[in-house]
Amino acid sequence: MTHKKLYTYLLASILAGGLYGCVPIEQQGQSSSGVAQVPLRYEDYTYNQSIKSVQLYAATGGQEEVLEPAVISISQERPVMLEFDRLNMGPQRLVAKLIHCNANWTPSGLNETQYLNDFNEFFITDVQNSVNTRVPFVHYRFRLPRVKLSGNYLVQVQEEGGGLLLTKRFMVYEKAVSVTAKLGAPVGPGGRESRQQVEFNIFYNDYPIVNPSQEVKVVMRQNHRWDNAKNYPRPTFVRDAQRRLEYVFFEPKENFKGLSEFRPFDTRSIRYRGIGVSNVNLEVNPVQVTLEQDQSRQSEVYSQDPDINGKQIFGNREYGNAIVNADYTWVDFELKSESEAPGSVYILGELTNWQLTEESRMKYNAESQTYNGRMLLKQGYYNYYYTLKPSGAGEADASYFEGSHFQTDNTYDILVYYRPPGTRADLLIGYEEFFFNRK
Repeated sequence: MTHKKLYTYLLASILAGGLYGCVPIEQQGQSSSGVAQVPLRYEDYTYNQSIKSVQLYAATGGQEEVLEPAVISISQERPVMLEFDRLNMGPQRLVAKLIHCNANWTPSGLNETQYLNDFNEFFITDVQNSVNTRVPFVHYRFRLPRVKLSGNYLVQVQEEGGGLLLTKRFMVYEKAVSVTAKLGAPVGPGGRESRQQVEFNIFYNDYPIVNPSQEVKVVMRQNHRWDNAKNYPRPTFVRDAQRRLEYVFFEPKENFKGLSEFRPFDTRSIRYRGIGVSNVNLEVNPVQVTLEQDQSRQSEVYSQDPDINGKQIFGNREYGNAIVNADYTWVDFELKSESEAPGSVYILGELTNWQLTEESRMKYNAESQTYNGRMLLKQGYYNYYYTLKPSGAGEADASYFEGSHFQTDNTYDILVYYRPPGTRADLLIGYEEFFFNRK
């Protein structure tokens, strides 16, 4: 459903007497609507606009466990939890399934019995209806089953009998190799002020790697994101005598931009204005939250503002159970820009699945010299960036509006993959997480 059709639907519902929670419910890809199945995507993705607020995380038992990445040890002492909402629908029988994937997120050649102890069809039974919300929804919670092998996994959720609803990535690692990192500033004028250098070594003293220069693949992520992850198909140097693989980088472009601390806003209360909120309109349904006008930070000096590295925490300060009491509100974004940027501008963060979606695309108003956007979001504390997708070729660049600084607090993790000779799947044999400029 396009923005224009959505606004028309919303207005018509209000004029007709007020539809309870007037938001879109059925979209393409649902078997119940008779629409043909959409192809499975091996990435974090929602196939149906009624699915909102998807979170996949390693459970720790703490209040902020939702911030933990979905990466766990093969011992699986900490389970992986999946939570999501479905808007304007009653409880349904939903089915989860796991798929083992290679390092490049293509399905591996394994049979399901090789990586699972159970039949690969798991019904989600932890289901709760929302309580006292203007937008009705059903909250689903699912503990992922234990697996036999390390590697990349995709969890998919669908309706019983068909329609795909969502897919999410998670990883299970074994400590077969060790990773050590060296954090520093890039050498040379091309990136010293704006980029962060993470070089690292992999030690495989007790693991039989036959041909490390060809068979070891490494991925490094910034803040657990996949949209700008860097892939290393081979090491820079192989030190056979020391059983060590060395990864060093000579060009600034090989290092991540530090960017800036994320922009925050807080809608956990609609009775008062939280961080980043300019106005709350309780007279409309859903409630409308207008954020403070943002400015470009491209030429600003570094500012040490606390953030949660682009993630989100749902909550409701008026009621105790955030899972079912946190409501959905329209959130209006506004970015001041004296001229139109050379490309498309998007809101970016975990609130958009780190993807450039039509919902997160902003429109330029030449009269007010602002970019404007609107998203339907669950009450919570959010981080976000503005990013530019250049016209034609070129990757999205958040530094166009956010600037970039060596001093920024970022998290990096390194994933080490290896396919043993004669096998049909990449295993995740090493994992390490590092904190750059941790405050």
